[in-house]
Amino acid sequence: ILEVLRTIMHVAPTKANVLITGESGTGKEQAARAIHEESPRKSKRFNIVDCTAIPENLMESALFGYKRGAFTGADRDHPGLLGLSDGGTVFFDEIGELPLQLQVKLLRFLQERTFLPVGGEREVSVDVRIVAATHHDLDRLVSEGRFRADLLYRLAVVEVRVPPLRRRREDIPYLVDRLAPRIEA
Repeated sequence: ILEVLRTIMHVAPTKANVLITGESGTGKEQAARAIHEESPRKSKRFNIVDCTAIPENLMESALFGYKRGAFTGADRDHPGLLGLSDGGTVFFDEIGELPLQLQVKLLRFLQERTFLPVGGEREVSVDVRIVAATHHDLDRLVSEGRFRADLLYRLAVVEVRVPPLRRRREDIPYLVDRLAPRIEA
């Protein structure tokens, strides 16, 4: 885990996009939070996009926002998570689940740092750091045509691999001490 921490401390002050990989439950979100907290962006927002929880038909407007009248119920402008995160960090949890159509739009955002809100006519420019995580083998998803190779290239500027606890048993006493409730005699 010391190698993971060294990588986090090395990449945190940069603007580089980061891809965190590892099995479920290994602490990928904690690694993403550590990158944000050790970065110059720590005073700004850290927003999480759970790619498994937002329905595909709502994901675009959730990320890129929308303009009033863009669809039924859009009674006001909404900046979206990217707009709300200007100056901060957006963490895409389980990026491997992002639908292909949205992968194209996220790729464009990563290349240009601008996006077009749903129903909008003008591009919006924001300064947002992207940290993504997955338990999937994204190279395999690329070979199966389920994940874009160019998006993987843009996301994995720096890759942090979080090993499972069974491969770092020396961390167990620390975790027990840190997480177990204190028993007072």
